[in-house]
Amino acid sequence: MSSETGEERSFVQAPTLENQLVRLEQLDSTQESDLARVAAEGDLWRTWYTHVPAPKEVEAEIQRRLALQRAGEMAPWGIVDPTTDRVVGMTTYMNIDEENRRLEIGSTWMATTAQGTGINPAAKLLLMTRAFEVLDCIAVEFRTHFHNWQSREAIARLGARQDGILRNHMLWRDGTIRDTVVFSVLDSEWSTVKLGLEERLSKHPKTAGKP
Repeated sequence: MSSETGEERSFVQAPTLENQLVRLEQLDSTQESDLARVAAEGDLWRTWYTHVPAPKEVEAEIQRRLALQRAGEMAPWGIVDPTTDRVVGMTTYMNIDEENRRLEIGSTWMATTAQGTGINPAAKLLLMTRAFEVLDCIAVEFRTHFHNWQSREAIARLGARQDGILRNHMLWRDGTIRDTVVFSVLDSEWSTVKLGLEERLSKHPKTAGKP
């Protein structure tokens, strides 16, 4: 899926990762126009239970994530649909705890037209493979808003297990309070989770019958 060098084994590096359904590339300003366009699709940025930047705020969000990367706190990627070579979303490693070999895959959002296409589980497979097999993580977390039922179902379908709910965890931009649902995959579970994801993706129309 990727060819790792010594430098790319850093938790905050974002090397290109790819498979038949998705390509993940280091986030940068050249992706702004694509990301602003997809944030505007169907007013995605207005979704109240997730953080998607408004089209005019995309460049600031890119710079925020890059600043966190320089500070050693985040590895940010743009999500690319290889069938069009267009950027259709963002994802990151965040809440990085390198000493304890843990991280969260989060701050992820994708175009409405990319949802349900296999891109999300394919991206999660790439990110978890890197986390467990290159960075030697012992646990990978996923977190989402309590009311984001679509996200909760998608995370569970990856094979992650729910750890619990952090109640009154965050003050939201609209003044509401977010309860955060926490999921994780442990290193001891990874081989089974990986097999499940690979089998699921092998049945996708774009990959079925291909090596």
